[in-house]
Amino acid sequence: MELLAVDCEVVPEAVVVHVKGEVDSSTVGGLISDLGAALRQAETHVAKLLVIDLQSLTYFGSAGLNAVLDCHRQGAEAGTSVRLVADNDLVIRPIEVTNLDSVLQIFPTLTDALQDRHPQQT
Repeated sequence: MELLAVDCEVVPEAVVVHVKGEVDSSTVGGLISDLGAALRQAETHVAKLLVIDLQSLTYFGSAGLNAVLDCHRQGAEAGTSVRLVADNDLVIRPIEVTNLDSVLQIFPTLTDALQDRHPQQT
């Protein structure tokens, strides 16, 4: 069984990367490579938008967090927006604990991320 699966699709609104499984130090190399390829695609996409869907992760370690942050920084340098999709504590907690929720754009659903709809603050 594969520990990590990464699929990329191009939709009219963005380039979307779906990440499934475990992101840790042993699997992060593949994720970094796939995110780099997707970011290059997003740079030529009319929307200049990359959405990383982390909903199907079963483990999200610091290596994964660093990979996503690096992708975000590279996108910013290239003029491409990078958004995350996550509403599970497994992904949200490490982002909040490191205060990266003030840097990364996080959306609860893929639809929200594609339409730049932030949830209502309560």
